Amino acid sequence: MVLRAPKIEIRQVRHAFGTNAARVVALDNIDLSIKAGRFVSLIGPSGCGKSTIFNVIAGLETPSAGAILIDGEDVTGSIGVVGYMLQKDLLLNWRTILDNVVLGMELQHMPKNEARAKALPYLRKYGLGGFEKRYPWELSGGMRQRAALLRTILYDSEIILLDEPFGALDAQTRSRMQEWLLDLWRDFGKTVLFVTHDVEEAVFLSDEIHVMTRRPGRIKASLEVSLPRPRSLEMTGSPEFIALKQRCVELLAEEAPIEESAAAA
Repeated sequence: MVLRAPKIEIRQVRHAFGTNAARVVALDNIDLSIKAGRFVSLIGPSGCGKSTIFNVIAGLETPSAGAILIDGEDVTGSIGVVGYMLQKDLLLNWRTILDNVVLGMELQHMPKNEARAKALPYLRKYGLGGFEKRYPWELSGGMRQRAALLRTILYDSEIILLDEPFGALDAQTRSRMQEWLLDLWRDFGKTVLFVTHDVEEAVFLSDEIHVMTRRPGRIKASLEVSLPRPRSLEMTGSPEFIALKQRCVELLAEEAPIEESAAAA
């Protein structure tokens, strides 16, 4: 029997900013192993290093110590091996929606006409049909995020990093986008790492949730989400969902800054 390497492996990653007295340890001995095709969320208090982990995986930061492996290969410091989407959609206002969606494929040297032909059916399938010739400033926030997500998904990478992509959306739009993202993830079979401050969002979307400590960030707990798929918003009222959400809230409450805990008491 041949054992497959994890899709992503974070080995003993430590990262600090600054020097000497001004040195701040953001991450301390992060160990994480993620199988292919999983939807994995990171949650934790503000400033715990969630986005720093993403920057290290994406090669935008080289860790002070440790390594990032993809399919068993050390890619520490390598740029372009994963797709990465931030909370802001970063669409280019002078490009149409279609031409924004194909930008990643163009950066991978695919001819623009070929990229457009590949992307157009996906725009129609995933709710952007009829908007391909519109410009970003003509679309709602939810529609812009759809375009940005499609651009990230169509980038030729098996791993997608999503850093609070729905954080700026209203509650109703956010719920629709969560269901839409799950459809997209199921159809494309990507491995997704997702950062959110919304515990309910993490439980609803994920196969597993990793809870981080306050800075310096460490993995405090890893929780398996065994809720059945496909998922619908109705299950957020189930006892299993509520129990897992409550466990996450309890773990996060333990990481509240001392002054916040004292005020709450």
